[in-house]
Order: sequence, then C-alpha cells, then structure tokens
Amino acid sequence: MSNSFDIANRKVGEGEPVYIISELSANHLHNLDYALKIVEISAACGVDAIKIQTLTADTMTINCDKPEFIAGGGTIWDGRKLYDLYSETPLPYEWHDKIFNRAQELGIDCFSTPYDLTALEFLDQFDMPAYKVSSFEIADIPLIEAIAKKGKPVIISTGIAELKDIQEAVDACYRQGNNQVALLKCTSAYPAPYSSLNLKTIPNLKNTFGVVSGLSDHTLGIEVPVAAVALGASIVEKHVTLDRSLGGPDAEFSLEPDELKQMVNSIRNIEQALGKVSYSISDRIRENRIRFGRSLYFVRDIEKGQIISKEDVRSIRPGYGLPPKYMNDIVGKKATKNIERGTAVKWSFVNE
Repeated sequence: MSNSFDIANRKVGEGEPVYIISELSANHLHNLDYALKIVEISAACGVDAIKIQTLTADTMTINCDKPEFIAGGGTIWDGRKLYDLYSETPLPYEWHDKIFNRAQELGIDCFSTPYDLTALEFLDQFDMPAYKVSSFEIADIPLIEAIAKKGKPVIISTGIAELKDIQEAVDACYRQGNNQVALLKCTSAYPAPYSSLNLKTIPNLKNTFGVVSGLSDHTLGIEVPVAAVALGASIVEKHVTLDRSLGGPDAEFSLEPDELKQMVNSIRNIEQALGKVSYSISDRIRENRIRFGRSLYFVRDIEKGQIISKEDVRSIRPGYGLPPKYMNDIVGKKATKNIERGTAVKWSFVNE
C-alpha cells in the first residue's frame, strides 16, 4: 500500500500540495491550436499537469447501428452512435509529441489515459510520469495490469465502480509489483448532479485501500473540487475548455480559463487554511485577544478600604485586566488604594 508517490519529482499524497490536473479530453475540437492553447492556459493558471486521452474510435467500439451502440440513459450524448462520438474524441496520434513538448516547455507534467494496449504501447515513447485509467475502463483488468507493469503511478477513476471493482483494480496493480496507486472519486454523469457525488467517500478510499485519493469532477462549477480538498483530496482533475460556446462533447461540464484560475487559487487558499492540527495562537491573535477580549474592569470609582461589590466590577472589553473567571475572588475584598472608574482589575488592588 502507498499513501504517497512521486510524479515528475514532486510528492503527491497526504501532507503534500494538491496535485491539480487539467483534462484536455475532446475540447481540442480537432484543432491543434486549440489544444496547445489549453495547455498554455492551464500552465498559466497554475495547474500541475495536463492530461490527454489516447484512443481511436476503432479501438473503443465498432461502427454499428444496433440500439446498444447508440448512447442513451439521459446523457448529453443521447441518440448519438458511439462510433461517431468516439470519432470526435481522439487527440490525433501525430499531435501527441507537440502537446508533450509544449507542456515540458511550460514546466507542467503531461500524461495520458490509454484506452487500449496499442495506445499504451504508443505512449512508451513519451516516458510519462503517470498513467490514468478512466472510469469506464476500471473493469479492464488486463489493461490495468499492463499499465501497472510500466512502474509509474496509476491514477484510477472510480465513476462506475462498486467496491469489489475498485478492489480488483487495485489488486491488479499490486500483482505487478506497483503500489503507486491513486483512486479518484468520480461520478460518471455529465454533468454530475451534486446529490450524486458523495464526496465523503474520498477519505474513505484512502483509509480503505491505503492509497492516495482524490477527485475527478464532472460538475459545472468549482465548489466541489474545493470541497474535496477540504475533505482531504490529494489530486483534483477537471475538464478545461477555451470557451464552452465552442461546443464539443465535453464542453458543458468543462471550466473556462477564468474559472480554472479561480479554482486553482481557491484550492491553494484552502490548502493554507487547512494547515495542521493546532491549538496554539499566533502573536497577532494573542494581541487581539488582549485588545478585544473580555476581562475584569472597575466600573465605579473605588476608595481605599472600600469593600468591592458586584456592581463595582464587570466583565467587559478590552482584555487588559484579570480574566473574568476571577470575579468571585475579587468581589468582597477591600481595595488597597483609590481606584478610578475604567481601571483594569489587578491582584495588587485587593491584596496587600
């Protein structure tokens, strides 16, 4: 089991900065300039990696008009033939080197989801820092075993998986001697409704399987990835497009550049806010505690020798006097000196 691993010489896992992945998917729209622009925007927004998909329509399905080869079930692709849909999706093989090179120039990681063994073999030339397994391939144990054999981190989305499916996928990696596994909570609905997300599964994935856990998100906004980080996600993956109005099979649930930047900034802010378990306070907070906290003050003029009553002392702001818990120790004592209204209570005022 592994609670962390290295991706391109950076540690990913508990206690480390969240690893943010920008998913190109089909948002290149068969335009290389669009694809490269998304890489550039992603890097400018501060992501850690750009992820692509390596497939062809012929390795995904067959060109068939039978009903089972037509998308349905209430998706945004209903009524479309699977072969036609997957013909729009692939990043052309001849573009891969351009994408990888541009990412390297910009200082971010680049890796892919191979959807079949021929894609996996093709990707060998790029010496990727990790491999991704898509939700719908989690049951393809031979493919997962082949990926795990590469000895690189394997990031697996769990969108269609039950517990036993996840266990089988993790075991497939372990059988190949690869314990660098991450599991991403994912809901395979496009877009995914909030009620279906069950983000509390993210820490449970880590605890149940002893792996790095995170989120692959298909919701419309950025709230869910930020919430996932607050719950302990070590990896966040989100689809990115230049402009949703350009269309494409994944555009509806993809972030535009300004939204991506906002998500990255929000995640980094939340990371700082999470900090560590601590009950100490900073010097600045300690100063504010004195300036604005409550303490005991004399609220009447007191003469030396006078017995101090409850009406003479109150718990008020600021906090320069004795803590309020000492109220009963002050009341009933004799004043050792004349005391002006608005004076912070000190022990010396009641003790010789």
